[in-house]
Formats: sequence, C-alpha cells, structure tokens
Amino acid sequence: MPLTAKGPLKRSTRTFWTLLAILLPIVLGTVILYLQAQRTLLRSSLETAEEAIEQFDQMLDHSDSAARALLPLAGQDCDDARQLTLREQVTRRPLVRSTNLVWRNNNYCSSYLGSYAAVLNPQDYVDGRLRLMDGNHLTPDTPLLVYRLTDGEGAALAAINGYHPTNILRMLSRFAQLQLQVGQHWLSSDGQVRDGNAPLAAVASQQLTSSRYPYSVNAGFAQGSLWQHMKNQYPALFGLLIFLGATAGALAHWLQKRAISPRHELQRALEAGEFIPYFQPVVRGDTLQWAGIEVLMRWQHPREGLVRPDLFIPFAEHTGLIVPMTRSLLEQTREALAPCAKDFIDGFHIAINITARHCQDLQLLQDCREFLAGFEPGKVTLVLELTERQLIEPTEITQQLFSALHELGVMIAIDDFGTGHSSLGYLRKFNVDYLKIDQSFVAMIGADALSLHILDSIIELSLKLDLRIVAEGIETAEQRDYLTAKGVQFLQGYLFGRPMPSAEFVAAVVRH
Repeated sequence: MPLTAKGPLKRSTRTFWTLLAILLPIVLGTVILYLQAQRTLLRSSLETAEEAIEQFDQMLDHSDSAARALLPLAGQDCDDARQLTLREQVTRRPLVRSTNLVWRNNNYCSSYLGSYAAVLNPQDYVDGRLRLMDGNHLTPDTPLLVYRLTDGEGAALAAINGYHPTNILRMLSRFAQLQLQVGQHWLSSDGQVRDGNAPLAAVASQQLTSSRYPYSVNAGFAQGSLWQHMKNQYPALFGLLIFLGATAGALAHWLQKRAISPRHELQRALEAGEFIPYFQPVVRGDTLQWAGIEVLMRWQHPREGLVRPDLFIPFAEHTGLIVPMTRSLLEQTREALAPCAKDFIDGFHIAINITARHCQDLQLLQDCREFLAGFEPGKVTLVLELTERQLIEPTEITQQLFSALHELGVMIAIDDFGTGHSSLGYLRKFNVDYLKIDQSFVAMIGADALSLHILDSIIELSLKLDLRIVAEGIETAEQRDYLTAKGVQFLQGYLFGRPMPSAEFVAAVVRH
C-alpha cells in the first residue's frame, strides 16, 4: 500500500498496545495455569484416595484374619481356653484392639472382659460387616472400627482402635483433605466420628469405594487451595509472564511446566542435601550410660523448616528414594562422628533404619562396609533396624545380604516390634539381634492394663529367645523404673535426650 503521511502513532495508542501486550499473556497464562493446577490437584487427590484405600484395606485384613480364626469358636462356652484364644489373636494381630464371639446376635465372650453379655444389632453394620463407632462404654472417647464376620447364627468381631485409621488420615492429609466414610458415619483426621455423609471438598473432590470392604474415602482440597497452589508452584512463570511477555520460548517452557509431585519434591530435596541426620542417645538400663545413638532422618525444608519424618518417609519408601536417602544419611553420619569417635566407649552402637527396598540387592552391604571403614575397628557397632511398614520377603538375595552383614559385624534389630507387618515372622526367618519395643506400648505403663500385658509378653519373649531389647519413647521415671526392673537392657526417649543435630550431639559427647 502507498505511504501515508499520518506520522508516528500517538503516545496513547502506543500505551494501549503496550498494556495489551503485557495483559494478554498474563490473562491467557493465568487461565492456562489455573487449568493445569486444577488437573494437578485432581490427580493428587485421586492418588491420595487410592493410597488411603490401600492402607485401610491392609488394616482391615488384620481384622478379617483374626475374625476368620475365631469364627469356628462362635457358640462355644466362654471358658478360660476360649478367652485365651481371643487374646492370642489380639497379640498376634498388631492392629486389632479386641475380639469378641457372638451367638444369635448376643455378644457373649470378649478378649478384654471375658464373659460379657450384650445384644448386638446386625443392622448397625454396613453390609453386615463393618461399623464405625465413636467409642463404647470402656473407651467412650476413642473411635472404634469394628469388623464382623458371620456363619449362620455365629459371628466373630475384631475391633481396631481409632488411632490407627486416624493416623492414616493424618499422614495423608498433608497432601489433601481426607475422610473415612462407613455407612452413615465418617471419621476425619482429628479423630472425631460424625454422623451423616462427609462434606465434599471444595476443590478437586474425589470419592473412592473399596472393592473389598464396605467403606469409602473422600479426598480433596479446601477452598482457596487452587490459587495457593498456583502461588507456591508457579512464581517463576508469573515473573516471566509479567516482565518478559509471551515469547515462544517462555510459552513453551510454561506449557511444559508441571506441578511438583511428592516424588519430584523428594528428589529435589535429596539433590539439594536437605535430608540431614539427627542423633538420639540410647542408654544402658543399669547404668544410664550412653551406649549408642539412633540416627534419625530429618528434612530441613527451605520454606517449611524442619519437616517431621512421618510426613515424608512413607512416600520415600513407596518411590524407592529411601535407598539413596539412607546412603546419604550414612555418609553424613560417618563424616560427623568419625572425628569424635575417640570419645565413644568401645562398641558404641549406631542404629539406622532400613526398609524392604534396601533388601532387594547387595548395595546395602557395600554402604555398611564404607561406613565402618571410617572408624577404628571395634570402636562402633552398626545396627540396622528393620522397619515393618513394607513386608521384607526372605528371598535368596535377602538371606545372602543378612548373612554377609552379620559376617561384617553389623547387627539386626526389629523396629517398633508388634506394630508392623510380620514381627513374629521376622524372628523366625531372620537372624535378629535386637527387638525395639514401640513407644505406644511404653506409653501405656501405668495407664492401660491390656497394652501392659502385651509389653510384658514381648519382654518375656525376648528374654527366652536371648534377644537384647531397646525400649523407645521413655518420658517418665516411672516408665524407666518399670522397664529396668523387667530386665530391659537399653532405653531411649526424651527422658534421656531428644534428637539433636550433629553439631549439638558432638558437644554433648564431650560432656558425657
């Protein structure tokens, strides 16, 4: 077209196009980020619900196994032998709180109370199998999840303390809101049972039903979570949209940008060296002298601060990142303690947790060998504590690994004995040196007679098998005195020292 004589554009026009060029990528980018965040939260909510279903199904499997073992006894007299069988199931199934026998809808025999008559209404159980209660006359403020198995006129009940499902909800609700729905009752992460249907989440609501048991879970996020997620996850993109505009490179980078999943965040933190060791003293029961430490993993997050291990360890185990994280922990521990090892007593125990993931190859053996090479021979004893959140199968590689570890002088302990997958099975399949009594049993000293009986049984079993015992979670002198009187060799808990960073621990070693 021919030239015109209009001259340059007016200043107002230039301002208009400038503002349009700035606002257009911001508006379009914000819309696309909103949709992407919405998809991300939906996916995260679904993954959280699926993980909750898996955890609850595993928990109810314990009740089903106990009920199946007891169902043939329904209708028989509630004599001492039957009561002992009921209590044996409670001892063998770590998540089962109590068991009962029922005949013609009459609850007549209890592992907790012995002969006990109470009328049972099958209509209270969803599908005749599952009931969520806000408590009973013995524990009125403690939720109960009761599983019922029937055969004709007989039935067996297995109850789970509400602490366990509440703990699952609390652990997973860091990533999404979560509720357990059983019939017309639902349980939230605060441990309260409420009537009716659980309210749907405001954002990314998901409802999943178990294919094996009559319950469902609701997952989602609170109002405002979508914008908060965008604010936390996309600050760099907002900067690009505001200051650089919609260039092809920035747009492509933005389209391919994805929200950080738990695995990606853990991988980032591992590469950044954010997982650090904390040391908690373990003392001898007779002299209260420091006999060793447990190495505990902590996450020093740049924004959140110190993150509790129960909020990230299960995800690290699920993704397999727990293996390189443990290797890093061993390396940091060796570097921190080797210079002050001269102040240790000979055979100073250094305990660290391992999982089923560590037992799938022989790399752990090399990691232990490199760790012990950093100390004078005989100065420290490395103890590997088997956690039971994932079942360790006794494969050929596992047997070879444990045999080689014992030859190296590494000891094996079962952590949180009595609360995981297969504590008694581990005693039979692996050459174990230590049992660690879970703090939930220790906390019941002087408070809960049933848990105290279980604690005494564990101690008696350890002594008969010539296993050394470490009791965790000791906070009072009463707990200390009770355990030492029972012959427990090693004690651990806030009464003797809290977990501390390496620099603080080194200073404490000098004082001791």
